[in-house]
Amino acid sequence: MRKDIMTPIERAKAMARGESVDRLPCNPNAANGVARVYGCKISEFNTCARTIANAQIASYREFGYDGVRIFTDLFPWAEAMGAKVIFPQDNTADLGAPAIDDISELGSLQPADPYRDGRLPVHIEAMKYLIDEIGDEVGCAGGIVGPFTNAFFLIGIEKMTKLFFKNPEAVHRLCEVSLETCIRYADAILAQGLTPTISEPMSSCTVVSPKHFRIFGAPYIKRLVQHIKSKGKPVTMHICGKTDKIWEDVVDMGVAGFSIDNVVDLRQCKESIGDRVKILGHVDPASIMYAGTPEDVRRAVAECTMQAWDSPKGYVIMSGCSLPVDTPFENIHAMMDAAREIGYPVKTDKLEQMIGI
Repeated sequence: MRKDIMTPIERAKAMARGESVDRLPCNPNAANGVARVYGCKISEFNTCARTIANAQIASYREFGYDGVRIFTDLFPWAEAMGAKVIFPQDNTADLGAPAIDDISELGSLQPADPYRDGRLPVHIEAMKYLIDEIGDEVGCAGGIVGPFTNAFFLIGIEKMTKLFFKNPEAVHRLCEVSLETCIRYADAILAQGLTPTISEPMSSCTVVSPKHFRIFGAPYIKRLVQHIKSKGKPVTMHICGKTDKIWEDVVDMGVAGFSIDNVVDLRQCKESIGDRVKILGHVDPASIMYAGTPEDVRRAVAECTMQAWDSPKGYVIMSGCSLPVDTPFENIHAMMDAAREIGYPVKTDKLEQMIGI
């Protein structure tokens, strides 16, 4: 296992100044796999801030990646607004029931208080531990599910998509109250000294059409991005699945970084929007990181780097989405070691050698 020469914060600051660094930033997005590193059950995250923070810290210490985030699942914000969530003993939480059954109940929905409602206070407390203990060496973030995705969980995915056609005004009302929850939570993240990041899986072109995304999703996500930017913080956003038809919309929101799924063409993304936004991605989290060998991981990291390392606004080696919980540690180490082996500035002949060209 190779060792880093710089801390993630030292690396980020040097790159921002155009100075030499030891390697490109790399973030495997270990997600709830941090429980395996720390030796706890995922269900312990739901009630104990100390456990969330300790697991994130343990995973960062184990692998040395370039960003740590408090984020457990997609549903704390909807749950805080009345949704029911299922908590397996040792797997990621899932949605049990939306906050309301019918649009006639929409008036009962209220924005969540991040310091009082649901699991949000647990996450806020975890952020305090995280920033206090490792915030001087690695960038610390608080994850938010964006207002469009969260709105789906308030009424239910099937009902939401029907409302696009039957009652578009109701969709806007759902997104508006969802946005207020997201803004309040973003402010709470900022108050702890962390940087908000946005996950918007329901914005994927795999899920909704670009037309409906532009009508119902983009305006509210953009308002959240602009709110965070107004507080002096850059925003990174991840959208799962196919996104090529909405790349320009994402750029228009003002995000600083865009994390893309492995089903997207990384080189095309760089060529289309890399001059305006940092690109993060996109090693396959399932067939490569979870099911592949360390050599498969090493090759995939080199292939992704070959496609995007010279992106004008910067490139971060990353998995295409959150890693499966039981991703082998040796494969996460292989990802980090490949980034260290590649180094920076990147030499294409080195990448060709790693790929096997």
